[in-house]
Amino acid sequence: MVIIKTNKEIKNIKKSCQLAANTLKYLAERIKPGLKTIQLDQAAELFIKKHSGVPSFKGYGPKGYEFPASICVSINDEIVHGIPGERVLKEGDIISLDIGTNLNGYFGDMAETFGVGEIDCKAKKLINTTKECLFAGIKQAVKGNYIGDISFAIQSIAEKNGFSVVREYVGHGVGLMVHEDPQIPNYGRRRTGLKLEEGMVIAIEPMLNQGDYRTVCDNDNWTVKTFDGSLSAHFEHTIAIYDEGNEILTISN
Repeated sequence: MVIIKTNKEIKNIKKSCQLAANTLKYLAERIKPGLKTIQLDQAAELFIKKHSGVPSFKGYGPKGYEFPASICVSINDEIVHGIPGERVLKEGDIISLDIGTNLNGYFGDMAETFGVGEIDCKAKKLINTTKECLFAGIKQAVKGNYIGDISFAIQSIAEKNGFSVVREYVGHGVGLMVHEDPQIPNYGRRRTGLKLEEGMVIAIEPMLNQGDYRTVCDNDNWTVKTFDGSLSAHFEHTIAIYDEGNEILTISN
């Protein structure tokens, strides 16, 4: 079921999204070789709670398989849902941070991929292309368009640049829950899928791989990796769709 938000709800969702964005900005300034990923998780939880929020990912999932951390930290061949721990960042790694916030019952969601120190040209191209895909998808997220228009825009740029698009994991509705319908695939055909309406709030999140688009899940039941061990990048913004145009809600204030 698609949930159409009221203006009041969108304003409250925006506040939560801004907290997610401010958290990500705070963490990005701390990324460096030698840092343990658990340190990023601890810093994120403290920051979110200090600003009256709750990390929405912590404890998320089916009973007995709840996500154990406050943020997702995915490195190199890890696509999404990486669990922070004792792993130490190294020069040349790429790291994706996925932040979910719950502020007074309203949810924000965003992600970005960063280089750790100096990274090679191929990794830079992957990151830059994934970001370009995100904004191409956002451009299509307007009233009267279809989900397939977002999907097609992302897939076209990814494949034009020689990258594959992850298919098992997709964007989604967000705002009143961590994940809502509709699903927003990063591949597809124009003018297909659900028609976009005023009041929708969706998270658009392209995930691009350097190699094969297929994925595997790690033994921790959460961390998703590339099938062939190639690098992966992930960007995400939460978007509100208005009568005319849209707004990126996950912008730091």
